[in-house]
Amino acid sequence: MHTISDLKNNISFEDFKAEVLNDYKIAVKSRECSLLGRREVLTGKAKFGIFGDGKEIPQLAMAKAFKKGDWRSGYYRDQTFMMAIDELTAEQFFAGLYANTNLELEPMSAGRQMGGHFVTHSLNNDGSWKDLTSQYNSSADISPTAAQMPRLLGLAQASKIFRNVEGINTSNFSVNGNEVAWGTIGNASTSEGLFFETINAAGVLQVPLVISIWDDEYGISVHAKHQTTKENISEILKGFQRDEYQKGFEMLRVKGWDYANLVETYQEASYFARTEHVPVIIHVTEVTQPQGHSTSGSHERYKSAERLAWETEHDCNTKMREWIIESGIATNETLIELERTIKREVRDAKKNAWNTFLKPILKEQSEMVSLLKQVATVSVNSVFIEKIKDSLAAIDEPTRKDILSHGRKALVQIVKESFPEKEQLRNWINNRFQVIQPDFSSHLYSETNRSNTLIKEIKPSYSEDAPLVDGRIILRDNFDNIFSNYPEALVFGEDTGNIGDVNQGLEGLQEKFGELRVADTGIREATIIGQGIGMSLRGLRPIAEIQYLDYILYALQIISDDLATTHYRTKGKQKAPLIIRTRGHRLEGIWHSGSQMGGILHLVRGVNVLVPRNMTKAAGFYNTLLKGDDPAIVIECLNGYRLKEKMPNNLSTIQTPIGVVETVKDGTDITLVSYGSTLRIVEHVAKDLISVGIDAEVIDVQSLLPFDLHHDIAKSIKKTNRVMVIDEDVPGGASAYILNEILNVQNAYQYLDSQPKTLTAKDHRPAYGNDGDYFSKPSAEDIFEAVYNVFHEVNPSEFPKLR
Repeated sequence: MHTISDLKNNISFEDFKAEVLNDYKIAVKSRECSLLGRREVLTGKAKFGIFGDGKEIPQLAMAKAFKKGDWRSGYYRDQTFMMAIDELTAEQFFAGLYANTNLELEPMSAGRQMGGHFVTHSLNNDGSWKDLTSQYNSSADISPTAAQMPRLLGLAQASKIFRNVEGINTSNFSVNGNEVAWGTIGNASTSEGLFFETINAAGVLQVPLVISIWDDEYGISVHAKHQTTKENISEILKGFQRDEYQKGFEMLRVKGWDYANLVETYQEASYFARTEHVPVIIHVTEVTQPQGHSTSGSHERYKSAERLAWETEHDCNTKMREWIIESGIATNETLIELERTIKREVRDAKKNAWNTFLKPILKEQSEMVSLLKQVATVSVNSVFIEKIKDSLAAIDEPTRKDILSHGRKALVQIVKESFPEKEQLRNWINNRFQVIQPDFSSHLYSETNRSNTLIKEIKPSYSEDAPLVDGRIILRDNFDNIFSNYPEALVFGEDTGNIGDVNQGLEGLQEKFGELRVADTGIREATIIGQGIGMSLRGLRPIAEIQYLDYILYALQIISDDLATTHYRTKGKQKAPLIIRTRGHRLEGIWHSGSQMGGILHLVRGVNVLVPRNMTKAAGFYNTLLKGDDPAIVIECLNGYRLKEKMPNNLSTIQTPIGVVETVKDGTDITLVSYGSTLRIVEHVAKDLISVGIDAEVIDVQSLLPFDLHHDIAKSIKKTNRVMVIDEDVPGGASAYILNEILNVQNAYQYLDSQPKTLTAKDHRPAYGNDGDYFSKPSAEDIFEAVYNVFHEVNPSEFPKLR
C-alpha cells in the first residue's frame, strides 16, 4: 500500500496513527527481508546479497513525496522505497535473490541481475508504451557506482521538454511536465566523476530532479575522510546553492532516523522540483548499515566498537519505534505483536519463493534421473551411467546446471552406442536448451515488429537534374525534415545548437526549432548520453551528439553498462531507443581519427553500430532508426561533409536498412570488405586493380552491429573464392570481428581457395598530418599491393612480385 503523501493536512489523528503504523510495518518487513536475505546467501541458496537495511525510514519519506508519473533512478539499496510504492513484495524480493527467471515471479529482471536492482515495467508485451503517467516508474538499476546519475539527468530533462515544447503527444508520458525524477546514491559514490558531472549539468539545465545521498560515513570499509573533502558532501556542494541572484540547487539536510523531519523535508523537496523545476539535493546523514556493505564481509572488521554501538543506538527503525511509543501512537506490546506477525509473513514469503523457484527444477531433475535410469539398463557403460544418475539424484536442491551437466556427461559415455533411450536423452537435453536459453539470452534487441532490422529499405531516388551538394547539406535538410515530422525528436551536444555542429550538419536548425530541441551542451560526454537514455525511457526520441568518435570513450561505460543492457536487463520491459550521432574515421592525428571500432563493438552489444560511407546513407539510417526501438550509434565520415553527393528527391523517406551490406562493385576474383572512409579508398583501388587483371567485388558493410544478416558476403565469396577485410582499426579489432562473422557465422571458409586476409592500420594511434595518415592507416597503395600479393601467391608468373 502506497504511503499517504501528507501526514499533517486533512487527516484525523486515527488515520495519522494508522498511516504511521503502516510505514513502520513496511520498515520492519524490509529489514526482515534484509536479515533473512543475508542468511540465504550464507547458506548457499543465493549467490550474493546487498541489502537496504539502515535506510528504511528515509526511503519511506521519499515514497510519500513520490507521485504517479514520477521516475526513480536509484541505488541498489532502495528496497524499502519499492515496497512502499507497492512495486516489490517480500516474495518477489526473495525470487530476485534466488535468480528466478520467471518474469511474473521476479519482475525486477527475471533473474538477470542480482537482488537489489529494481525496475517497473514501461512496456506492454508487444513493445508498446504503457500509460506511464498512471503508474510509479523506476528505471532499471545497474551496479556501477554513480552510473545511475547520468540517466537521472535525462529523466528529469524530459519533464522540462514536455512542459515547454509544443506539439508532442504526451498522453502516456507526462502531465504538463509535472513529474519529478528521484535519484539515490550512497555518500561514497559521490566521489565518482559521474556524480559531479551530473550535478553540474542539472544545475545548468534547471531540471526537476531530487537526489538523495544516503550517508553512512563509509564506502565499503573506507571512511568518509578518505572519500570526501571535509568528510561532508553537502558542505563541499554549498556553491551549488541557489540564491535570489543565481540559479542552482536547493540544498537540504536531514538525519536518516528522524521520521517526522524526513517526511517534511521530502515534501519540501518535491514542491521545489515539481512546481519550480529546480534541482534539489537532500543530504541524509547519520544513516547506519546494520549488516555492513554486503554478504562479502562483516563491518566488524573495520568499524570500532564505539561506532558499532552508535549505529545500534541510531538505527532508524529503532528510532522510529521509540518515537511511535513516545508519541502515543502505539504501545510496546502492540509493536511487539506487529513485529512478530510481519516476521512470520516474511519467513513464509521466503519459503514460498524458494519452493516456487525449486519446484520446476526438481521436476526436471526427476525426468533426467528417469532418463539416465533407462539408459543404464541398455548401455554397455551402465556402471558409469548409474554413477552419474546417483550423483544427480543425491542433490537435494539442484540447479539446472547440475541437471544438464550430468546429462551431457552421460552422453559422452554412450557416444558410440545406438539405442532409442540415447535419442530420448539427447532430445530432452536439446529441448531444455531451446526452452531455457531464452530465459538468459533473449531481448538483447527488440523482439517486436519495431525491431530496427525489420524496417524496410527505401532507396534514394534522383531527378535527372539532381544537384550536387556538400554531404552536410543532405544531413541538414534531412534533420530539418525529422524535426518537422517528429515533434518528440530533439538533438543536443557540444557545439550542436548555435553553430549547427562543427561540420554544420544542423546549420540554422536551432533558430527554426528552438534551443530546447536543438541544444548546446557543456563538454560532458557521459551526461550527454545520460540525457539521451533518460529522455528515451520517457517516450522522447533524442539524438545525443558526441562531437568526435574519439570522445565517445568518455561515455563508453554509460553506453555499455546502461544503454546497451536496458532492454536485456528488463527482459523487454523497458526500452531506450537513443540515437547517438558522432563522426569518425580518417582526419588528423592521435585524437581526431576516430577508428577505435573493435573496442566499441565488443562493449556495446545491444546497440546498433552503423558506419555509413556517405551522408545520404547516414540520413537514411536516421530515418530508419526513428521507426524502430533499438538504440544505435551512427558514425558519420569526418572527411565526407564537403564531398559532393547528388541530392535525393525523396530525402525525407529514404531508409537505409540495418544489418544489410551493399555490393558497390561487382567482381569475380576477390571479395573486398570495408566500411566508412576506407571503403571509398577501396572503391578507387578496385578500378586500378582491373588494369592488372584483377576484378574485385567491393562490399560496404554499412552495419557492424548487427552484421550482414542475409550472409551476402558469403554468397560473394562463393563466387570469388577469396576475401580480404580492409579497415582503419588496429590489428585484431573490427577486421577480426568481421572475419569471425564471415568464417564462423557464415561458414564462408568452405568456399575459399586462398587464405583470408585482413589489412588494418598499425598498432599505434595514427600520427599527425598527411604523412602520418599514410604511414599509419591503409593507403590506396597498401590496399592495391595487399590484393595483388594474394594473386602473386596464386600465380607468380602472371602476377610477378611488386616489391
